[in-house]
Amino acid sequence: MSEESPGIPLADVLLAANELVSAGLIEDYALGGALAAIYYVEPFTTYDADILFVATDKTLSAGIPAIYSHLQSKGWRVEREHLLVKDFPVQFLAASGLTEEAVRNAKPMEYEGVPAKVFRPEYIIAIAASVGRHKDLARIEQLLEQAKIDKALLDDILRRYNLKLPTP
Repeated sequence: MSEESPGIPLADVLLAANELVSAGLIEDYALGGALAAIYYVEPFTTYDADILFVATDKTLSAGIPAIYSHLQSKGWRVEREHLLVKDFPVQFLAASGLTEEAVRNAKPMEYEGVPAKVFRPEYIIAIAASVGRHKDLARIEQLLEQAKIDKALLDDILRRYNLKLPTP
């Protein structure tokens, strides 16, 4: 992700996530989903950004109403389950279990001068295996072929969460 893909205001997304941490609305976050995978492999088309966060609000809402309110006050718009920044859809998803572990062990990065964190490829693979959609299985294959994977870490995550990689 050295060059920003056209139409993806990723620096704005990451700045907003950092601001949510500073404001105490979330404890921590990391970039997940397709954009996290693109950090490690050849780019492919994606239509949104997934920010997974560890909530400071431990109630059922996980503080999502406060997050939406805060970002709307900054000019973000709401469309269905997404917040839009410069018309690009972003999902803020409360992390738990495997995704919370992925946030807490995310790789520090910098994008256009903005400090951030991105899921490690081993966690992207494990999460994709847990979801199992066709596009997730393709992402697993692409990551295994193109990214540097810590096999011991991946095996440990898969074992602890009782997950299996798809067989070719």
